[in-house]
Amino acid sequence: QVQLVESGGGLVQAGGSLRLSCAASGSIFRINLMAWYRQAPGKQRELVAAITSGGITNYLDSVKGRFTISRDNAKNTVYLQMNSLKPEDTAVYYCNMNVRIYDARSDDFWGKGTLVTVSS
Repeated sequence: QVQLVESGGGLVQAGGSLRLSCAASGSIFRINLMAWYRQAPGKQRELVAAITSGGITNYLDSVKGRFTISRDNAKNTVYLQMNSLKPEDTAVYYCNMNVRIYDARSDDFWGKGTLVTVSS
């Protein structure tokens, strides 16, 4: 099995920065897509950023120019650098990875989430 653990969330003032990390462990052969989602109170979960194994990225329009997703394949880790944070960025942020395991299956795995709160 595979387990994802997020870290780096917390309370920050508007205009500040945070760096989220998510490390995967377990029976990992290869990680395909890595992504960050978020869910604000009373709203549906949305894709924030994604990065392919080849380094191609995609972002939610509202975070373009402010957030940067990156990955370290040797560490099975994905990062989300968040700059110029706004109160509307407040949400629980979830890590997601599509993982190819040793016995040839590819499945999506989720972290438990880390809370980001941006105050005015």
